[in-house]
Amino acid sequence: QVQLVESGGGLVQAGGSLRLSCAVSGRTLHAMGWFRQAPGKEREFVATIDWSSAYTLYGDSVKGRFTISRDNAKNTVYLQMNNLKPEDTAVYYCATSRQFGYNRKYDYWGQGTQVTVSS
Repeated sequence: QVQLVESGGGLVQAGGSLRLSCAVSGRTLHAMGWFRQAPGKEREFVATIDWSSAYTLYGDSVKGRFTISRDNAKNTVYLQMNNLKPEDTAVYYCATSRQFGYNRKYDYWGQGTQVTVSS
C-alpha cells in the first residue's frame, strides 16, 4: 500500500524559509510532485522531480524561490521554500506519478501540510 506523509509546515514571516518533507512508503523510483491549494482557489502545481533527480520543473510563481529534491535511499522528497510570501499560504501536498513532466496524472497523494506566511 502506497502512503505519503508530509511534514514541515508551519507559520513563518514573509521573507522566511521552510523545508517540507514527504516520506513515501510502498513505492519508489517514480516522479514526485508538490502541489498547493489555498482557500477558495484551485489546486496549483508547485514543482516536480524525476526519479533520478536529473530533471525538475517549477510553477511560475515559485521559480527561483523553491527547490525540490529527493533522497531515494530515504524514500523522501523535499521542498525547500525560501523568500516566502503571504501568497504562498496554502495546504501543500506531495504526490507520485508514473511519468515526469507538466500535466501528468498523479495517482497517490499525501494528506497535506499547512504553510502560513504572515506579512
